[in-house]
Amino acid sequence: MSSIAFAALTSLSPQSIALISAEIGGTPDSWTASEIGDGNVNMIFRVVGPRGQVLIKQAVPYLRCVGESWPLSLRRNFFEYKALEAHAAFAPQYLPRVMAFDETSAAMVMEFLGDHIILRKGVMRGVSYPKFAEHITDYMAKTLFFTSDLFLSAGAKKAQMRLFCENVDLCKITEDLIFTDPYRLGADKNRWTSPGLDAIAQRFATDPELKIAITELKAKFLGSAEALIHGDLHTGSIMVNQDETKVIDPEFAFYGPMGFDVGLLLANFFLGYYSQAGLGCNPVEYETWLLEQVDEIWSKFVRKFSALWDEQLQGDYLPARLLTSDSRAQVIERVRSDYLARLFDDSLGFAATEMIRRILGLAHVADMDEIADPTARALCETRALTAARELLVNRDKYADIPQVLGMRSEFPVWWACP
Repeated sequence: MSSIAFAALTSLSPQSIALISAEIGGTPDSWTASEIGDGNVNMIFRVVGPRGQVLIKQAVPYLRCVGESWPLSLRRNFFEYKALEAHAAFAPQYLPRVMAFDETSAAMVMEFLGDHIILRKGVMRGVSYPKFAEHITDYMAKTLFFTSDLFLSAGAKKAQMRLFCENVDLCKITEDLIFTDPYRLGADKNRWTSPGLDAIAQRFATDPELKIAITELKAKFLGSAEALIHGDLHTGSIMVNQDETKVIDPEFAFYGPMGFDVGLLLANFFLGYYSQAGLGCNPVEYETWLLEQVDEIWSKFVRKFSALWDEQLQGDYLPARLLTSDSRAQVIERVRSDYLARLFDDSLGFAATEMIRRILGLAHVADMDEIADPTARALCETRALTAARELLVNRDKYADIPQVLGMRSEFPVWWACP
């Protein structure tokens, strides 16, 4: 057992140790623990006992991928715990089971998903998951609808908002790394494939249309408290196998725009698509599957979200007392149509911001970074950035996903990977 893993285990309270013992058997002196995390924020440990294993997720007082020069509050694990608790009320089958939250040591004891793989790794290997779109859209529709004022009273929603408004450190990371730094050359933590992307980084940092568009989206992120969002819903925050989908790592959770969750997920499928030619290890047909997932995710999400609107609309957003019998159906349908149109526009915009920051900002994705040939990598990244700029600046031109995917006929640089 490493000294870091030992320190994490011995920092837990006696109550947490007892819960682990009940889950995996034995006592701490009979357990083995090892660090297995590769994320940007927290330490992750696997603890194995005679009857099973658990995962311990522990916060450190800084951003892990940067180091002690970027301090962070340890309380972020508390917000992750509360987000898992809130979302589990509506979609428990898509979340890992939490056994204990140890506030003193800033650690959670959780189910170890040993028979699952990080979705990003599966995508890079060309693995298809036929149940994924069904699962993830069920998760998004339920967690977003039931934590919004489409379902909640204004008072109940504000009580939840009050709690998550304190998650300022993690929100600040998003505000800087997604909405600010990739659009300026002076951000010392930006990085990109150089020299291949040097000219593009320069253009993005001096493009007034981009700066106007990103400011509009940042205003939505700062001010649109629509639902309790995951806040970092990408293919590295989802674990899958052929039968199950588990959403992990909601430490960025807060009350924000629904389209942020939807957009980040779509963006990571676009990034996975653009990386395929550079990785060069999967059949061409897999690119089609990735684009099909984008279409399925949006269409199934809309269908399920609309069904919840029909069956569960009871919050203060559209109160029943506002409606009259002669116009009720007409009003509800128009309000829902406008709501979903705004959500689609937001989702495209936020997808674009995610694609841009994953190529020009601090935190990249392995899909692109593991393309060994820097020339091929820069070419795939250039095409992804070209697509992202179009979506960010001209998103109002696109009314649905098929129209976005059909752009290849009029804007071939979108889909023409090497």
